[in-house]
Amino acid sequence: MVNKQPFVIKELNSETEWREAFPVMKQLRTHLDEVSYLELVQEATQKEDYKLAGLFENGQIVAVTGFMPMITLYNGKSIWVCDLVTSSDVRSKGYGAALLVYVQRLAKENGYENVSLSSGLQRIDAHRFYEHKMKYDKVSYCFLKRL
Repeated sequence: MVNKQPFVIKELNSETEWREAFPVMKQLRTHLDEVSYLELVQEATQKEDYKLAGLFENGQIVAVTGFMPMITLYNGKSIWVCDLVTSSDVRSKGYGAALLVYVQRLAKENGYENVSLSSGLQRIDAHRFYEHKMKYDKVSYCFLKRL
């Protein structure tokens, strides 16, 4: 069977792979430098079962998603998409959708009831993408108090 997709998605499990994903992740998480990013990924993978998956085009990571399981009274057993970003130079090729479908498939295969995420208020294009293209429901606001 021939792979007709121009890309491959795979879980990123090593510091070397996480480092390779950093330039793309930095486009979303602009406040992080590489050292703090690596420290957070390491701690989140150990303590929260956080996973990173990369979408590779021609052997290069061009899109990344970070996600983790959560159990809450509100959502039950779910997967929380913490991060989803496609490199600015290859957007609108369906890579974000492909990564969300990847996460949704993993969630379903592992008995999770839903996939949820939050998106910054200023990210209007992302909201259209989640609601219209990916059929996510807008069910709440997410609040933050900086301490």
